[in-house]
Amino acid sequence: MKLTVIGFGQCGGRLADEFARLNKTAVANRGIHIAPGVYAVNTDSADLTGLKYIQSDYRHRILIGGRKTGGHGVGKINEMGALVAKDDADKVFDAIVSTRHMFDSDAFLLIASGGGGTGSGAISVMTKLIRERFNQKPIYDMIILPFEHEEMTEERSTYNTALCLKSINSIADAVIVFDNQRYVKKDSNLSSNFTEMNRAMVEPFYNLLCAGEETRAKYIGAKTLDAGDIKQTLAGWTAVGYGRSDVPMFNFPFRTSNYRTKINQNSQGIHAMDEAISQLSITCNPSDASRALYLVSGPSGEMNVYLIKEIGIHLRSIAPRATIRNGDYPREKNIIDVSIILSGLSNLNKIRDFYIKSTGLIPEFQKRRDDRESQLKELEDLGKDIPSLLP
Repeated sequence: MKLTVIGFGQCGGRLADEFARLNKTAVANRGIHIAPGVYAVNTDSADLTGLKYIQSDYRHRILIGGRKTGGHGVGKINEMGALVAKDDADKVFDAIVSTRHMFDSDAFLLIASGGGGTGSGAISVMTKLIRERFNQKPIYDMIILPFEHEEMTEERSTYNTALCLKSINSIADAVIVFDNQRYVKKDSNLSSNFTEMNRAMVEPFYNLLCAGEETRAKYIGAKTLDAGDIKQTLAGWTAVGYGRSDVPMFNFPFRTSNYRTKINQNSQGIHAMDEAISQLSITCNPSDASRALYLVSGPSGEMNVYLIKEIGIHLRSIAPRATIRNGDYPREKNIIDVSIILSGLSNLNKIRDFYIKSTGLIPEFQKRRDDRESQLKELEDLGKDIPSLLP
């Protein structure tokens, strides 16, 4: 599957940058393009400068709202982020249509932080406008939820997230949700933590996107998972996960008929699936999913019918109502990994909490505005009899 990837704001731009890295890796190691166009859109020029892998020309790093923000962001006001995105949408469209092979892509992936200003506001506006312009391609939105400390100390982050999620849910084909807090490593410094988190978020997509684009016969699975399978799976609220299990090099290709080896192979596959479930991008109940997909990748000598069957049975046991699609991809050398998608989720407590908290914040914000205006008026009234130095 090929994606056109657009990241909005600082968080979205950094994750889009990781997709650009994935594409470079796929081209170098597999001769496969999985992201023919990757763009970063921001109101802050410094954030655009800090990217590593997205091409550095103005068509791939797109500054919007320059007249309103001076290139210094919108200060977490996502209403302004939405406004400048609408005003400068042509910049994004010009960049998209001018990219070579852009029309070869199967779908759009738009990325943003829910709690920020530029990304949170721009992603819903651009999702709507892209749908109107390119209505033949599905649009998937990837939203990153705030950290717990942001929820506790920054009310605006909570409000922005709820406003963003509500706005995109009605127009995107699927909303892939990532909870930042699930990726935090407390013993890492801030810079390396963000780098590791961003890489962990995009990791599940690598084999999923490569499998259907593979051109070398020996790496094509017995059951290929391609863009059609992914499109039929992604719908509504969505979680993704990734797990892996190391395969000792001496395990294959010898003694593959030994029953202990077969048991070990299957247990490694189940271990990878369990890890993928435990590392889902947002806490959810898999039994709520109406659609699911899994891709098993590993050495060709380790891939067998029983392995795929056991993993499928395991997923069916925890997602009994889901329509399940699957595939195998004999590409990895010394690991068995599982990428999983759970879609059509009907009950996400985290999103429910954002909606409830934000509903309570609206009257509180209004009260604060009223109090501030009342105090300013009182102050002006107190000084009305004082003469002014201005003519």
